Amino acid sequence: MNTMTWVVVPAAGKGVRFGGDLPKQYVQVFGRSLLHHTLTLLCRHPDITGVQVVLARKDQHWPGWREMYGKPIKTCIGGAERADSVLAGLRALPDSVRERDWVLVHDAARPCLPAGDLVRLLELGGSHAVGALLAEPVRDTIKRSNARGESEQTVPRDTLWRAQTPQMFRRATLQRALETALASGLAITDEAMAVERLGLLPLLVEGSSCNLKVTTEDDLAVAEFWLGRLSGRDG
Repeated sequence: MNTMTWVVVPAAGKGVRFGGDLPKQYVQVFGRSLLHHTLTLLCRHPDITGVQVVLARKDQHWPGWREMYGKPIKTCIGGAERADSVLAGLRALPDSVRERDWVLVHDAARPCLPAGDLVRLLELGGSHAVGALLAEPVRDTIKRSNARGESEQTVPRDTLWRAQTPQMFRRATLQRALETALASGLAITDEAMAVERLGLLPLLVEGSSCNLKVTTEDDLAVAEFWLGRLSGRDG
């Protein structure tokens, strides 16, 4: 049987570091919210079956989208932390989504994912035993500081990667990983971290530096630049 591929998009965060009353996923670039740009790039891919958006309980900004490019968009309510929201999204997936089907998790405020990166992730991740995540090799020199903020060591960067999303795992694997991690009280910063705690080794798939997560106002300016480039608005 062919597998389905759903995407869980956690969009329940308030974006405290971004500032302002409007959650960052609803900030507009080129007349559309960051979330709209993100959902568009996901739903355009022919192998994506549908999207599960995880919202805050009192979200008053959600426009009520139910479909994009013929793909269903479903919603559910998230939790206090990212891992809680992703787990809520997994549990809310349609009954037709089987344990062996693939689930991608992609940040709501990461709207500049190149189509080629998504294609490569699906191809390589889909043939891997565990799953995969987009990531960027660290190219800067990395320092470790002491308690006084002084540089005391240069860290070898040969095996260091900066994690991105989407991150791609079987539904059952990811759900078990998140449930186990949350039960232990561990703070989970991304889905791969939870999967790694099961002793599994996800594949790192090199992604583009333009696939940034909008966290600050400075990030928004960079995202606008890349959205312009990716859409051809730069001429």
